[in-house]
Amino acid sequence: MSILSSLLMLALSAGPAAAAKPAAGPKLGPAVKAVLRHEARRFVIARVRVLDGTGRPALEDRNVTLEGGRIAAIGPGAEVAPAEGTVVIDGRGRTLLPGLVGMHNHMYYIARPNLDAHGHSDPPLVVPQMTFSSPRLYLAAGVTTVRTTGSVEGYADLNLRALIDAGQVPGPHLEVTAPYLQGKSDLFLQMYQLRGPEDARRFVAYWADAGATSFKAYMHITRAELGAAIEEAHRRGLKVTGHLCSVTYPEAIALGIDDLEHGFMVNTQGAPGKQPDVCPMEQSSAFVERVEPGSAEATALIRSLVEHRVAVTSTLPVFEHSIPNRPPLDPRAMEVLTAEAREAYLYARSLRAALPPAEAARKRALFEKELALERELVRAGGLLLAGPDPTGNGGTIPGFADHRGVELLVEAGFTPAEAVRIATLNGAIFLGRERDIGSVEPGKVADLLLVRGDPSTRISDLRQVELVWKDGAAYDPQKLLDSVRGRYGQY
Repeated sequence: MSILSSLLMLALSAGPAAAAKPAAGPKLGPAVKAVLRHEARRFVIARVRVLDGTGRPALEDRNVTLEGGRIAAIGPGAEVAPAEGTVVIDGRGRTLLPGLVGMHNHMYYIARPNLDAHGHSDPPLVVPQMTFSSPRLYLAAGVTTVRTTGSVEGYADLNLRALIDAGQVPGPHLEVTAPYLQGKSDLFLQMYQLRGPEDARRFVAYWADAGATSFKAYMHITRAELGAAIEEAHRRGLKVTGHLCSVTYPEAIALGIDDLEHGFMVNTQGAPGKQPDVCPMEQSSAFVERVEPGSAEATALIRSLVEHRVAVTSTLPVFEHSIPNRPPLDPRAMEVLTAEAREAYLYARSLRAALPPAEAARKRALFEKELALERELVRAGGLLLAGPDPTGNGGTIPGFADHRGVELLVEAGFTPAEAVRIATLNGAIFLGRERDIGSVEPGKVADLLLVRGDPSTRISDLRQVELVWKDGAAYDPQKLLDSVRGRYGQY
């Protein structure tokens, strides 16, 4: 049997326990070694600033020792003499952070056939996998753990996880979400359509047995289907999140959902004429449209989320694109797109720039309300997670958009340290992996990123990634980016 065949069989036979990983990774293959900066078991990052992911202020002038794939020690800054078997890195003027934990991070790109300058495309909409480019883009940005949060090609994601875990291809740790739990709909050609609650239960059981570690309900699922899916997932110790529409947030909370995607932007609660189990597509943001932050209704929903321990995933980058001339164009991000994907994105961006002033103002107001609601959730004790939802919007690109998400959390009113915690430790807590990842602490896995500058005072410095460790292996961000230049949108 070939190595590849063995890996594919491993992916299909692995259950939820496959998510647990050793501190030090496996023997690394040629494709991984080609994008490493250093090969060593021991590192000392000397005289570095540490923004540890707990939300506390940065610690200045620290020496951090990595050994055997884990953080061995953190101590006062001091000069370190070269020693055999140890790589010493000068951390002056740099900041060490925990690897980002992306909680809404796909492995695909939505393709709109024959998209024109007016935003029209031909059916059917298709979703090609970005199995090569996405993992490398995430890792280059220091996103060392990813929840796929909705899969289109479930076997591809499971098999990719097996290849990454075996050290054969570079990429982050993958928490594989099963294919979408979707009801009757013609939105996406590749999505299975559930045929009732028992079908939903069977679907969850099948993909849990195949190795998926979480599930995502989608826009047209019914309450009965969602309830059955949640029951089956919880019976197996797994969690369910949702990008909802047919089911409102209060209904999903009552059914026992664990997480809600896209902040508050897809809550159809209170939509005029809302029918049970029907998605009012034109009113998918009804709650944010009509409810003011701080109002009694907003406070009641947030209180319910906190009391029922339902997390909320912030996906601010994907909504920012509805606002004219946002975000600022990032030339490095544009370079990783195919020519066709870049052209499609710039078409869409130019259309938004020409929005009538009243419509542009409405979209800005919605976005500002979303920022305020996320801030209120955290202040009330809720668990806010972060992920950019990179799909077919060429400006929401894996890795680059993860950084933008943290910047937008700061725009929402969080301190840089708080924003970093949302994008790191909070995700680890939700995944049940906070003992291993999510913060810079002795004993934890060495999943880290080193950036030039001080993101604790200038959050945009988070973009200046110089080195990424995953399981203690030191990756070169530029080599990873170079390997996918002009390819995102192709494969």
